Amino acid sequence: MFAFNFNNTTMHIFYGKAPLIAFLKSIKIGDSTIGFVPTMGALHKGHLALMQKSLQENDYTVVSIFVNPTQFNNPEDLAKYPRTIEEDIKKMTALNPGIILYAPTVDDIYEGQTVSQSFDFDGLENQMEGKFRPGHFNGVGTIVKRLFEIIEPTNAYFGEKDFQQLQIVKKMVSKNNLNVNIIGCPIFREANNLAMSSRNERLSSQERSEAAIIYKTLTAAKEKFKTNSAQWVTEWVRKSFEKNPSFSLEYFVIADEATLLPCFKKNKNKKYRAFIAVFINNIRLIDTISLN
Repeated sequence: MFAFNFNNTTMHIFYGKAPLIAFLKSIKIGDSTIGFVPTMGALHKGHLALMQKSLQENDYTVVSIFVNPTQFNNPEDLAKYPRTIEEDIKKMTALNPGIILYAPTVDDIYEGQTVSQSFDFDGLENQMEGKFRPGHFNGVGTIVKRLFEIIEPTNAYFGEKDFQQLQIVKKMVSKNNLNVNIIGCPIFREANNLAMSSRNERLSSQERSEAAIIYKTLTAAKEKFKTNSAQWVTEWVRKSFEKNPSFSLEYFVIADEATLLPCFKKNKNKKYRAFIAVFINNIRLIDTISLN
């Protein structure tokens, strides 16, 4: 364990699972609850909002910072993913020094076997992100399940920007009978409505400004979906991005929120959501919006 002192406040930081497990056992009494916020660091206001919710709803809050290699199918993306542990610790300490940080090494998590477990998420993994990032959700499932086993949280908090991931984590918990409540939290946005993401740190100020088009397109698509088919709206989005050479549209999909299957014909009894992934200067950004 390492105690970080910032402005005369001390925060518990663990780099190995064994001391963390021992510490959590020592503090957990009776019905006390542990909230957990898994992150890959480069913390922004969206992450801090998840932590704040956990702090409000639980006796203890654990945050993990771990850039998980098995969920990256692009080596360049993994290499360039921002790592700002010292700044992250300062942000967490300023929020609440009572937060418990777990910042493991790859070896501490994978014990020399840096490979993903294979999961069956009942098809949720084959759409959108899973289709364009092979193996991604096996990596996500592997790390989240491992972290749940180590921390044994009562509640775990995930942002809705990664809505497909949220649904997949819920499915994994259900299929593995894990005793944890999964809580989805609203997307935090920058002043221009760009969804907050650690990858935004890689954008230039001009790119960051131009990326406002992503949410602007989503809100326009939501309006058009009221009176047009999913196919029509999808084609409209595709043409919109063709007019913006700075951006490369990887996918835009309107899907059933529950199954994540593409919408081919509207059903008034179903909830629909639009999902989008866009590249700007080889930096991949995703966003989503509820349509009804």
